[in-house]
Amino acid sequence: MSKKIEVCLTPALIGLYDIEQSIVVVIDILRATSSITYGIDNGAEAIIPVANVDDCLNYSDKGFLLAAERNGEVVVGYDFGNSPFSYTKEKVAGKTIVLTTTNGTKALHLANKRAYQVVIGSFLNLDALCNYLESQNKNVLLLCAGWKDQFNLEDTLFAGAVVNKLRKNFKHFDDSSVAAEDLYLLAKEDLRKYLHKSSHSHRLAQLNIEEDVVFCLQLNICKAIPVLDGERLIALNPKAF
Repeated sequence: MSKKIEVCLTPALIGLYDIEQSIVVVIDILRATSSITYGIDNGAEAIIPVANVDDCLNYSDKGFLLAAERNGEVVVGYDFGNSPFSYTKEKVAGKTIVLTTTNGTKALHLANKRAYQVVIGSFLNLDALCNYLESQNKNVLLLCAGWKDQFNLEDTLFAGAVVNKLRKNFKHFDDSSVAAEDLYLLAKEDLRKYLHKSSHSHRLAQLNIEEDVVFCLQLNICKAIPVLDGERLIALNPKAF
């Protein structure tokens, strides 16, 4: 099979892609997919992504941790939001977290409707993810969560990093893959410096969470690849590749 990679620059465009036989990588670098990856790597039993804040309340009496973020901030009354520092081993090992975020969980639900498989990507698990995608005889769609259905830089840079790593193993790339890789090659020597240009970086700076941004741009500190299994994100079985 001649495998192809495509980059969907916003969830608003996912309907244009045939993904029934594709592995879809959901990307929300700042911060949902970074925190999900870190949480699963730190031993969380599962993370359940839900679309709305109110949906979290359906799980309130089941012993789960409830995490809700909107516009970068923790929703009042919930255990935490989507800061990676809330997903440490001490807090999440052995636990199930119910999570809703502004962009990432929406992208997950859209992908799950049609994709062959949905996995989570972040700079934290870049190499592990690319090794897995390389091992599978499937097309890949890199789905950028963006910001409220608009394009954003940080998710596109990560998509470009994946394209760059997998270039020798895939034959067909769309123009958005080419553009994403070009952006990544411009930025890769200092991702944080480049992302000072981004709108979401400015948004998060106003919330005084620069540490989160720096954390999410670390490379390969996690081995886990979260995969959607029914309604739950769990660690991909290493035997899968």
